[in-house]
Amino acid sequence: MINDPKLENDFNVLFLGDIIGRSGRECIENGLAPILQEHRIDFVIANGENAAGGFGINSKIAYHFLENGIDCITTGNHIWKNKDILEVLDKEKRILRPANYPAGSPGRGYSIYKRGNKKILVINLLGRLNLLEVDCPFQKANEILEAIDKNSFDISIVDFHAEVTSEKVAMGWFLDGRVSAVIGTHTHVQTADERILYNGTAYITDAGMTGSFNSVIGMEKESIINHFLTRMPKKFQVASGDEKINGVVVSISDQNKARAIYRINHLV
Repeated sequence: MINDPKLENDFNVLFLGDIIGRSGRECIENGLAPILQEHRIDFVIANGENAAGGFGINSKIAYHFLENGIDCITTGNHIWKNKDILEVLDKEKRILRPANYPAGSPGRGYSIYKRGNKKILVINLLGRLNLLEVDCPFQKANEILEAIDKNSFDISIVDFHAEVTSEKVAMGWFLDGRVSAVIGTHTHVQTADERILYNGTAYITDAGMTGSFNSVIGMEKESIINHFLTRMPKKFQVASGDEKINGVVVSISDQNKARAIYRINHLV
């Protein structure tokens, strides 16, 4: 697909699934560069909300990502876990929190970035089913897209951090033709339903995770299995071994339409 001459002039966005703890961070350090080269990537978005010990992100880790190939960090329901991130959310436009947290929450839920002659709008949204009672993500998406001049961006990517498949699929159809891509995060399991919707929006239910696959969604197997067996509380630790980078590449034309989406499952 990447050798298709029809796609040579498209803008290629790499979206990385949830980065999990030290294993995920090492994947970025050791495995990101060859992916960028092989797939001719122009812009990188990564969900980093589990990058610090498996829960949350701190400012040191965030800036390390931003200095090593990641252009925008999206998050989700664990964004408030490490309080030092609050000190940078208001001033650092490259780190997003879900836009549908209540008004007055620190930080921003969307921003526009420039790469070459392209302007990229990234919107971060949080699902409500089996998660938090936040503002409606569908209404918030509408509000954002209606408030922004369509001439102020060329490409638009939505990270929908949600638990329930139906909510994610509904968001894909809701935004079809209005954004370049709707990419699901949160479950840490890469789905095989990537496609271009009828009106030109790329969609996948979940981009997967970046970290150890010798694990239960990034955490050590034994403690989680024991928790299911006994129902006793356990402290979960980030796993190691069998590290992979999950994500998707979306190729976008000049009309803010996706022309291709394909999965990345890169062994580091």
